[in-house]
Parts: sequence; structure tokens; C-alpha cells
Amino acid sequence: MSHPDSESELTRRALLPAGLRDVLPLDAAHEAEVIRALLAECAAHGYDLVKPPLVEFETSLFAGPGAAMSNSTFRLMDPVSQKMMGVRADMTVQIARIATTRLRDEPRPLRLCYAGEVLRVSANQLNPERELVQVGAELLGGDSVAADVEPILLAVEALRAIGVGNLSVDLTAPRVIPVLLEEADLPDDTLRALRTAIDRKHSAEVSRLAGPLAPVLKQLMDATDSWREALGDLKNVRLPDAARAAIERVGAIAESVAAVEPDLAMTIDPVENRGFEYYTGYGFSLFSRGVRGELGRGGRYRVDGGEGLRSAGFTLYMESVMRALPEPTRPERLYLPFGTSPETARKLRTDGWITIAGLDKEGDPALEASRLGCTHLLKNGAPVAL
Repeated sequence: MSHPDSESELTRRALLPAGLRDVLPLDAAHEAEVIRALLAECAAHGYDLVKPPLVEFETSLFAGPGAAMSNSTFRLMDPVSQKMMGVRADMTVQIARIATTRLRDEPRPLRLCYAGEVLRVSANQLNPERELVQVGAELLGGDSVAADVEPILLAVEALRAIGVGNLSVDLTAPRVIPVLLEEADLPDDTLRALRTAIDRKHSAEVSRLAGPLAPVLKQLMDATDSWREALGDLKNVRLPDAARAAIERVGAIAESVAAVEPDLAMTIDPVENRGFEYYTGYGFSLFSRGVRGELGRGGRYRVDGGEGLRSAGFTLYMESVMRALPEPTRPERLYLPFGTSPETARKLRTDGWITIAGLDKEGDPALEASRLGCTHLLKNGAPVAL
């Protein structure tokens, strides 16, 4: 009989920091299988797998697009070099670093894929986890519409390959609003409040704060719709050349995606910018009807900012992806009574069985097999269903 104090101690030891969790049997195996399938789909499209470290020096982790993740990153001191390091909060910047350093002499465009855990200081409203698993792909080098379209189509194809249905893509042009606000003659505190109001889609607050810019911003906010309707509405909006070019690029991407995937639900939101702060071209989010939160997001960015390497890619968030899939079922398992020969066991595994070996002489092998969650029992040299 367990002592109450020892049970309390075990309970305390089982507690984890907020946003962290243990992934238990069945779920862990299911997630690993899904990740393997996603990476296999990327590999089939010519994306080579890379594996960056969990921790890096801040100087590399926050370079270029990584600066957007600085407030989400756990920091620690390296006792060897006495330099500050960060636990990665996103893997995209690491892939960019590998491309521009270790693989700088490889021909462009360079196609790389990855999978791994990331850790963030705080969770968001839609996802309580702080330790997340990412799977993604990056197309580094290349600035054509085809280079923008490839990550979208690959992400859609990979998700379908693992059984995710009812997919939709939300396209955005994250540079449009910054371009407009840069040209607005408004005080800094008003600009900050206006940016927040736009992000929250508060039309009345936008109208109150934006002054002469209000009619254009209202038109942009009202233009959010399915891609054809949105592009039709956006033609009538008077925009600076840079903003107009961004909208036209998103339109070209939407048309190219629709040519390959005519039944894919696709919308355009020209004012969405949250989470796309380091994107210099288009952005996109992936959803599945009935599934909470984004399955992933991606878009175009520059590795070193400014005139750096032009790149596009996507990241899938496995916590959301797994919610879009049916619950895993335990595979059939075959119980091998104590004394079964290693040769017999090996042949059964070669035939595809998962075997559970008895470790002691059992009085009732069938009862023991059932207790251990097996679906079959080896009886008289052949598997028998329980």
C-alpha cells in the first residue's frame, strides 16, 4: 500500500511548467508517424532534410527575420563561451542561417525541410502550449510567382497526404498597411493605436484615428473576401505604387494556385499583418474547417533583411495538425507466451506483427495477453485473435 506522503510527492514530481506536457504512448507514436509522412512528401518534391540545434547564440538566432521572435525566446548564458544563447522559438531563421553559411556554395534555389521542437516564453490565446513541434520547408533563392506558389501547393499536398481535409488558404499582403502608415502624417502614438485597431478589425476605431487615410483603410478592410471577389474590390482602391504592387503579386499568386487547385477555398485579407511582421512579400495561413487555430503559415521573406536572399516557405504547427486528424487507434499486437523461440518471434515481426514477449511462465497466456493490451495470442504456432 502506498504511503499518502509518497503519493503527494509523486504528484508534485509529475507537474510541469505551464504550457509544457508529456506526450504519452499512442499519441507520441501517431505524431511521429505523421511527421515522417509530412517530411516524406517534402522529400518527394526535392526538399532535403536538415537538423539545426535546439540552442544557438543570440547573434545568429535573432539575425534578419529572427528579430521578430526575440521577445518570445528563452535566453541563457553559455558557461563555455560566456555568451548569451537562445532556445529557438521558431526554426525558419535557423534554416536561413544554414543556407547562407554551411550551404552558401550550393546552387540556388535551395530546397530544405525540417522538423523539431521550439520553445516560447508565452502561449497565445488560441494555443496554450509553449513547447511546440514544427514541420516546414523553405525555398531559398528565387523571386518568381512560381517560387511563391510552390510552398502553398506543397503545404496543401502534404496535409492532404496525411488525411487532413476541408483545407482553405488565407492570403495576405503584409506590406500594404506598413506602406500606407509610413506615408501617413500621424503622431507615433496615434500610429501605434491605429495599427492595433487595424489588427483587431475595429472599423469605428480605425475611422476615428486614421484621419484622411480612413476611407482607404475602410476599403481595404471591407475587401476581405474569397480571392476573386477581393481582387475585384481591391481594383477600386487608390494605393501607393508599392502597396499596389504587393496586391497585384498576391493576385497573381492566387490565380496560379487556383489554376492547379480550382476547388481549394482561398481568401484574401489585405490588412492582416499579425505574425507576418518579417515577411517582405505575400503571406498565407492554412486552415481546416472545424479545427481550432491555424494549421500553419508561410510566405515570402528575405533571409538577411534588406537585399538579402529572397526566400519563401511554410511552417506547420503539429499541435493544430494533429487536431485535424482522427484519434489514433492502437495497432494489433501479438502476445508471445513465455518460452517462444527468438527465431519464431523474429519471423513474426518480419511478417509485420508487433510482438509482446512474455517474461515469466504464465498460468493463462490469453489472460496475460489481454491484460497487456494485445489483440492476438500466439497459439500452436499461429496468431489467434482474442
